[in-house]
Amino acid sequence: MGGAIDSSGYLRRLGAEREPPSLEGLRALHRAHAERVPYECLEIWLGRATTVEPGDSVRRILSGRGGYCFHLNGAFSALLLDLGYAVTRHVGGVQGNAGLPAGATGNHLVLTVSGLPSDESPDGEWLVDLGMGDGIYEPLPLVAGDYQQGPFRYRLSPSVVEPGGWRFDHDRRGGFLGMDFRGESTAMSAFAARHHELSTSPESGFVRVATVQRRDATGADLVRGLVLTRVGDGERQTTLERRDDYFAALADVFGMTLDDVGPAERDALWARLAAAHQQWLETVSPR
Repeated sequence: MGGAIDSSGYLRRLGAEREPPSLEGLRALHRAHAERVPYECLEIWLGRATTVEPGDSVRRILSGRGGYCFHLNGAFSALLLDLGYAVTRHVGGVQGNAGLPAGATGNHLVLTVSGLPSDESPDGEWLVDLGMGDGIYEPLPLVAGDYQQGPFRYRLSPSVVEPGGWRFDHDRRGGFLGMDFRGESTAMSAFAARHHELSTSPESGFVRVATVQRRDATGADLVRGLVLTRVGDGERQTTLERRDDYFAALADVFGMTLDDVGPAERDALWARLAAAHQQWLETVSPR
């Protein structure tokens, strides 16, 4: 499950206190994490390699950064284990659209927490997932049904492609169609090869589009390339055409001041982003 982590520093990052495991405590930690720790892949665009080791992910979170599912759910699982929660890691698969296959393809790490019964979840099982970007804000009871969180509506049901597993269907305005995960537990090492592929392959969405996302109680903020979008009761978009506007948005909207990124690295990052944005414009604009 990984070695010791700086749980005290992690809790300070979340603005939380150490408390015994409880459903309300889990909900509060999940909300704080969704709001304060961004879903992002900028390390790839900065040319920096990362691992799926939870300790490495925790250290990056403590530096003011985030990551994608292997990092965020990996780190959060380590924190919950340190706090005494019963956590299980599962192989999952995000289905981007209906043209792609459903199933636990290994491109996603999912968490469940057990031992917290309530009227919503009599058997005490909960879906915990901070690695879906604009996904859930609070844990969902692992019970089939429809769930409303802020402006978004989700559905949980038994997976039709993963026997014993589960299916999460996103809101129609979400950034992907849905996600399936297997019922059995797995180790973090199961994700190492897929992480390498997702962080290096030219076909990877993380390599093709630099994204930063953050969920809160009333919606989600997203940057894809240079387009900043707020999705909630409505939707509004802004193109960040200037270098200073882009880095200001990272700091003001997502809390990412990039203190560890020097001027030369920022220049190189902006050049890559601007070039990718121009290439995207050429594909969507009439000639």
